[in-house]
Parts: sequence; structure tokens; C-alpha cells
Amino acid sequence: MTFLDTARARLDDHLPGLDKQLADVSLIELEQPGSGALSMFRAAGGPALLVPEAYGGAGIGLADAVHLQRAIGARSPSLAVATAMHHFSVASLVELAVRHDGLEHGPLEAVAGNRWLLSSAFAEGRSGAHILAPTMRGVPDGDGLRVNGSKRPCSLTWSMDLLSASVAVSDPDGGPDHLAVILVPASTEGIERRRFWQSPVLAAAESDEVVLHDVHVPDALVFRPTEGPTMDPVHTRGFTCFELLIAASYVGIASGLAERVLVSGRGNAQDRTLLAVELESATAALAHVATTVEGGGDLEHDLAQALYARYAAERAVERASMAAAALAGGMAFIGATDISYLLAASRALAFHPPSLGAASEPLAAHLAGADLVL
Repeated sequence: MTFLDTARARLDDHLPGLDKQLADVSLIELEQPGSGALSMFRAAGGPALLVPEAYGGAGIGLADAVHLQRAIGARSPSLAVATAMHHFSVASLVELAVRHDGLEHGPLEAVAGNRWLLSSAFAEGRSGAHILAPTMRGVPDGDGLRVNGSKRPCSLTWSMDLLSASVAVSDPDGGPDHLAVILVPASTEGIERRRFWQSPVLAAAESDEVVLHDVHVPDALVFRPTEGPTMDPVHTRGFTCFELLIAASYVGIASGLAERVLVSGRGNAQDRTLLAVELESATAALAHVATTVEGGGDLEHDLAQALYARYAAERAVERASMAAAALAGGMAFIGATDISYLLAASRALAFHPPSLGAASEPLAAHLAGADLVL
């Protein structure tokens, strides 16, 4: 077997034909807004991958999802990033379904049956913000909330069918705000979408702006997490999945760059082997953690393990991408757009929350026995 064969074989097992479809389009074409990559993913049944079979989904394991994200990232970085956000929302809904019996079943069945895509409006892109810090505000409004505010960037802005968002809800009695998470159909009156993403890198992930103008969200689509000193179990599970899958996506981006060097035969045997050492070991670490967290053990421990693996993968991606670009050579960087594009895209993992700088103190405290609060 050659480099990336294992990941691509798993992708073919779960989403037959998608890899070939992506491979038949040039990287730069796939990375343009409206390229059709998201439509290919939807048509192949990708939205249902992490939805349990009980709700009509494929119910694949998280370790398999790690390999799938790597395979997709090697073909289309934007598609991998956008779908990692979708899987994060699905994983949160699945955990909600495990812990509650109610509204969450309907959205999961709709995702599986209708191949819906979910976007997430949390704290991504806000320097210094808590990972769940609301960018929107809600006030009680009859049988629900009236929500205003915006989220930028918000992946899947133009292709989403459902928006999930954190909301700061005002206390009508004058008390402190409390956190709520809402699910809003994208067709709801009062939702506006605006262009925001200016960079050509990862532009096809549709990370633009979503604005809510007096949007009424019924109580049936409002989830109020447990408030207290620790992260809510639903969010803890969701972010554990997200950290593993977003890291795997960027390992895939770096793998796409490394693959071009391996095929070209640039450098010596040791140079090329070290690229695989970095990326295969990062994949193995992510897949191992993914396997262990599916056992449903200590959620805080699972999240910490996912973060350790994510930061290790981040460093491996940086080393492998820089080494691969150097091996490709200056003329390849200048003349082969794929090389420069993949190198730039691979660096964006550092921008996904929480950064190592933001998480270091909470993780250090957790290592000393404290609760993990990001």
C-alpha cells in the first residue's frame, strides 16, 4: 500500500465514490467558493456519518472519522474544515440525545434523512474568548427566545440547513445572563448571511457571517446546559470530537502536501521517510484517543487527551509541511500553486480554539488535579 491508501480506503468504505470525485477536480478549483465539494459530500451521505444508526445515520466510530477527515483534507482542505464543524454539532446533539429524551432526536433524524449540514456559531475566531462565549444575545419571548447578534466567521454559512449557536440569555428579573444553545433552521425569517472571509485560503469552507435579526427560537429548539464550575457534558463531548477531527483534517492537508513530494521523489530516502513518520504518528495518536474516548469514561480526561493529541498533531503538521515545502523546492513553490496553497492552509490549525496558549493554564491545573475549564 502507498501513502494515504489506508485513509482513502476507509473513505471509500463509508462514502463510496467521493474520493474519486474529489480527485477528478484540481485542488485550486475545489478550494473556490461554490466549487461543489460540499454538494459532493452531501450527495455521498456525509452528513449522516456520525449520526447513530438508531436515528437513521451511518453510526461510524470516531476513529474511522479521524481517517476520513484525513483523506478528505488531503483532497480539499476547505471541505475537511467545514465538515469537521458539522460533525462537531452532530456529536453534541448525539450526546444530548444520550442524556435527555426529547427534541434532539428530531434534528438527528433530519440530518440523516435529509442529509442536512449543521454550522456552529460559537467562539471560533475571537481572540481571548471562552470557547463557548456567546456572540449572540437572547431575551425570553413567549414560548421561546428572541435572538439577535452575529457570528463571523461561521463555517457553512451558505450551505447550512441548521445553525447551532451559543446565546447569552438575559434574566427578566435582572440577574446574571445564562448560557443557552439554540438550533435554528437556516430558512428561518430574520437570518441574514454576509460575505466576510477575505483570504483565498480555505475560502470554500464558507466561513462568512451569519446575522440574526429578532429571530424567534421556540423552547423546543433551546438547550440550557448545566451551569457550574465545569464544562457541560454535552459540550465536553462535542469539543472532544471536534479537537480530534479538526486536527485530523489538518494532518490530511499536510499529507496532501507530503504526497506530492513523495510522488516527485524529491530529497533523499530519509527526508521522505521523515514526512511519513511525522504524519503517520500524528494520525495514530488521534485515532488511538478517538478509540479510547468512545468508551464513555471520564469526559474531562477524554477532552484533555484529545487536546494533547491535537497539539502534538499541530506541531507535527508544522514540521512536516515546512519540510515538504522545502523538499519541493523554491521553483515548485513559485510555480506550483498547490504547494504554496497547502503550506498556507496547513498553518490554520493554530487558529482553531482553544489555542495552546489559551489552554495551557487550564491543562496545567488539570494535570495537578483541578477540574478542566476552558
